[in-house]
Amino acid sequence: LFDGVYPFYPQQRKAAVFDISTIIVIVVFLTLACSFLLIIPGIRGRARLYWTLRVLLSLFVGMVIVLVQFTGDWETGWVQANTSYKSFSPVQVNVDVGLHIGLAGVNVTLRGNPVTQINETINYNEHFPWSFGADYEHSYSQGLQKGLPSPILYVAEKFSRQSPCAVHRQYRIAGHYASAMLWVAFCTWIISNILFSMPVLVYGGYMFLLTGAFVIFSLLSFSTVRNSPMCQIQIGTSTLHVAYGGSFWLVLAIGLLCFVVGITIVAMHHLNLDLLKTFFDLREDKAEEYQEMPGVFINPHFINKGL
Repeated sequence: LFDGVYPFYPQQRKAAVFDISTIIVIVVFLTLACSFLLIIPGIRGRARLYWTLRVLLSLFVGMVIVLVQFTGDWETGWVQANTSYKSFSPVQVNVDVGLHIGLAGVNVTLRGNPVTQINETINYNEHFPWSFGADYEHSYSQGLQKGLPSPILYVAEKFSRQSPCAVHRQYRIAGHYASAMLWVAFCTWIISNILFSMPVLVYGGYMFLLTGAFVIFSLLSFSTVRNSPMCQIQIGTSTLHVAYGGSFWLVLAIGLLCFVVGITIVAMHHLNLDLLKTFFDLREDKAEEYQEMPGVFINPHFINKGL
């Protein structure tokens, strides 16, 4: 027992700031970008600007496609309310309750206003996974055993398999297919970069269009959760509402960017191929372009011998 209440946390957990997978993805792509910036001084003329624009734009698209797999803000919501903090206790606290829904699970954040109330530090961020291979019910039961605050358990219970809300299956399947579409988009992004380097520019443009299509398909897959009505999440006298978060809108922007880049490359291939080759630093000499024979140097020794 702790202050006559069981179960309870003797030691408070600290709120998570970044997921370790997110940090790894950012570090990997930043390393690639920095490695390119080290060799960029060796490129002469305007080609340096073109190379910088192409490489950094491509790395940004690839980083976002991988990064959003691990973010937890595809849907977010916040509410401030006065609510009970512990089970079987009438004590009320003023808190901010946050809900962050990602492809692989849900994060519930609880932060006090102020953080220190009733001689305790109220600052929690709990993750409940629902990806394939993860057991949401086990994570929820662990939260019960550890004695998480009542608002966190209340919100997490809404997404459990036994909840009358019946949204667990929809979010789980929608997140799975959205993640699969993003991984396919990442593969087409790699292929497009290979085609640009071969170089087969127009087919690289087609693959960039295909990358944008799969990115948009991932958004459509995740949006299917809106077809099922969401239960009302009542915290005290306030209601917590969720809306599309930063990751959703970032993926939408990347998908539109891929469409713009792909359409531009294909259009330039048919309308102004010379300008496209200049941008990709593939300018050819006129002799090679028209397959003309360049000047030939003949050894005078063989001429004197009548050869």
